[in-house]
Amino acid sequence: MDISLKHIREIGNIELLARQMVEGFITGLHKSPYHGFSVEFAEHQLYNSGESTRHIDWKVFAKTDRLYTKKYEEETNLRCHLVLDCSSSMYYPQHSKGKITFSIMAAAALTYLLQKQRDAVGIFTFTDRLDIQTPVRSTSTHAHKILLILERLLKKDAQNKSTSIAPVLHEIAQKIHKRSLVILLTDMFHNQNQHEEVFTALQHLKHQKNEVLIFHITDHDTELNFEFEDRPYEFIDLESGAKTRLVPGQIKNSYQTAMKQYLQELRMKCNQFKIDLVEVDVKDPFQKVLTQYLIKRARMK
Repeated sequence: MDISLKHIREIGNIELLARQMVEGFITGLHKSPYHGFSVEFAEHQLYNSGESTRHIDWKVFAKTDRLYTKKYEEETNLRCHLVLDCSSSMYYPQHSKGKITFSIMAAAALTYLLQKQRDAVGIFTFTDRLDIQTPVRSTSTHAHKILLILERLLKKDAQNKSTSIAPVLHEIAQKIHKRSLVILLTDMFHNQNQHEEVFTALQHLKHQKNEVLIFHITDHDTELNFEFEDRPYEFIDLESGAKTRLVPGQIKNSYQTAMKQYLQELRMKCNQFKIDLVEVDVKDPFQKVLTQYLIKRARMK
């Protein structure tokens, strides 16, 4: 189900939207060739020759002509921490609060999907400090609490909070005591002189063999490509409040070059640390996030 950012804010019921989105996504998977990612089989695993046939699910076999054995809840031990950047830069573009709206809805859909798979999920939110932390649990009641947190965040306005991503990630890494999947939803915008600190913090997240998946969320047209009309603008830094007047055409080439260099460095570092980096445009369908999560989850088995 493709939901616009405007539609999300108009409805405001995150749990309803997450359920509709995930169920639509699952229906689409069932109609696609990617049966291996089917959430219907979240509590099943492929039957291996020589195993006992006692737990084969014959109903699933009748539907798919493939042998799956039932996988019980205590065997489903994936622990997932969602880490949501709520700093002021995430409230861009201001007219749609696009990045934060996209990130909240993506986190909600992932929460619903994780619980549907009986995996344990928890959430961290941060600005210039760690703001919210929940336990990691697999119950529907716990997932409902996370969705309520996300719904409250959706209704909040920007709080003029800067990003302190490096110390926050170090703090989160110290709080994760069991091997987990850490999913970070952020625009990865920070002061240029903090690059190395951020990369060191990302490496720290890999401690204790954690897997890390970053959804790098931006408005591609303006933040990556600097596509503005060639007329005078006043640009305002959402975190510092600093104002700059300029004509975009005067700096477009140098801006694109600097952004390209930063993205190349980010990709290189993530590859070096074996961190999955997925670049997401706020105009992308949410299915992109769900698909990339399922691909990552399948690799962890």
